[in-house]
Amino acid sequence: MNQTNEIQSAPAAEFISVAIDGPAGAGKSTIARRLAAELGYLYVDTGAIYRTVGYHMKLMGIGARDADGIRRCIDDVNIEISYQDDGLQHMILNGQDVTELIRSPEISMMASGVSAQSCVRDYLLEMQRTLARTHNVIMDGRDIGTVVLPRAQVKIYLTASAEIRAERRYKELLAKGEKLRYEEVYTDVVKRDEQDMNRPIAPLKCAKDAVVVDGSYMTVNQVVAEIKAIIRKKAEAHG
Repeated sequence: MNQTNEIQSAPAAEFISVAIDGPAGAGKSTIARRLAAELGYLYVDTGAIYRTVGYHMKLMGIGARDADGIRRCIDDVNIEISYQDDGLQHMILNGQDVTELIRSPEISMMASGVSAQSCVRDYLLEMQRTLARTHNVIMDGRDIGTVVLPRAQVKIYLTASAEIRAERRYKELLAKGEKLRYEEVYTDVVKRDEQDMNRPIAPLKCAKDAVVVDGSYMTVNQVVAEIKAIIRKKAEAHG
């Protein structure tokens, strides 16, 4: 794992971990990236990490549920994280920047499948926890507050209705020139929710001590402001 930008670190006792969980399309990455930039925290998009693994497995011709195949190939996955001038978390897979290649609906479903494999989760868990031990982080995913960082000082469960999440995703895909019907996107969103919430390992769920933020009818600025207030309150209490 590699980081190309300079992130200011504080003594270990002062590090703050912010876990943002929630279903696909709730805006976790957008919100987390904004919060990290405004607060000076390190942003960690764990979904992108799993997408990168899924992309590699697809290249190898291995299905998302092929546990034996994934187990055989996981050691061949060399992932680096690069934070560059564009402010994005760039995913480098075996020396290749795959940041743009991992954002298709197909890779999204691959990510959901491979993330249910224990060998993949074990392989990536220490990478994620090391970042939290050495930086103030905002980490988003499906099981950050429940599994990856169960002791995070701030836990947010960011959600929105399936209809609204599908509409947002539909517009994003149209803007990229992809031709899909809204109904297809909605079906994918519902299927992804069911897959994430019912997987046997680390399913998507709201941590008991998480604050639920429903962004269905909120702007990005409103969601950012609400979560920022929660983080600041927790950070002040922390020290």
